Amino acid sequence: MGIKVDFKKVLKQLYNPPKGGFHLLEVPPMNFLMLDGKGDPNTSLEYQQAIDALYTMSYGIKFALKSEGYDHIVPPLEGLWWMENMDEFTQANKYRWEWTMMIMQPEWVTTEWVEKVRKDAKKKKSNVSLSEVRFEVFNEGFAVQILYIGEYDKEAPTIAEMHKFITTNGYQIYGKHHEVYLSDIRKTSPDKLQTILRQPIRKL
Repeated sequence: MGIKVDFKKVLKQLYNPPKGGFHLLEVPPMNFLMLDGKGDPNTSLEYQQAIDALYTMSYGIKFALKSEGYDHIVPPLEGLWWMENMDEFTQANKYRWEWTMMIMQPEWVTTEWVEKVRKDAKKKKSNVSLSEVRFEVFNEGFAVQILYIGEYDKEAPTIAEMHKFITTNGYQIYGKHHEVYLSDIRKTSPDKLQTILRQPIRKL
């Protein structure tokens, strides 16, 4: 290919939306590396291992395929969040949150390359989560989203406004709360973190 593909530019609607307001969009089926778990993301060892495994494999795939003529910037980390009883989905119940963390993979990534990279990664790291990473299609479909700027723990009012927007416009929630983390938390002030808040919906 010769050109490094930046999905924030190629898929602007999905990874670089305009600031301000809620936006409706159709999210196409895409391939992801995914890992499921449960617990408070701030304190859970399982969560930390999951993130490490996803990045290890995503960068492994990037560099493995670079030798084949493909090059891309690793897309942002994403997360699906839920609880069995969504009425109890609050900050106070973080330890009961369930999640699927994931990183999108370009269309040229194959199962064979994923397994090759996994095998190589397991030789270098003892992270048990490497064995649990799965590679599959995620088909989200019709959704509403907003670009949120601020601390993760202060998202609740914006999410409440999103839910109000959904019902006011004749839709209903259909699927799991989805977040796309555009900022590097290690280098960004909490009040400047940029996160896409997305919710799959359908007509009532």
